[in-house]
Amino acid sequence: MSLESVRAFLAQNAPDIEIIEMDVSTATVAQAAEAHGVGPERIAKTLSLRVGDKSFLVVTSGTARLDNRKVKAAFGGKASMLNAEEVQALTGHPVGGVCPFGLATPLPVYCDISLKSFDEVVPAAGAIHTALRIDPQRMADLVAAEWVDVCQ
Repeated sequence: MSLESVRAFLAQNAPDIEIIEMDVSTATVAQAAEAHGVGPERIAKTLSLRVGDKSFLVVTSGTARLDNRKVKAAFGGKASMLNAEEVQALTGHPVGGVCPFGLATPLPVYCDISLKSFDEVVPAAGAIHTALRIDPQRMADLVAAEWVDVCQ
């Protein structure tokens, strides 16, 4: 279902972007980097967070780490990670395949500036063995993401 929702999103909004399906899991940054032949910093990982009763996604470079002070300043409170069941319910994607495309529930999406130093990044595409290649600005534009500085 979630791979199909990403397919449908791309067909409607970016038909030129192809989903890459692998025979191996790309659920972790390290697995994705190896499978796609890129450095782990080029993997665009999507974090599912909550501050208070507000849930949202933050897409960061694969090697970036959230900075709690910056997160609190940007989002108005201490963020917590959603558990796997919450992630699946809100995004429609399994952990390891979460991306900002084809979401089951409309969620605010933020892109960390750690992505801006790359001309192409590799986010997941709704399943633990799928991804796509995209310019970070185009990704942000497609999902109406706001740029933030929330990583170390």
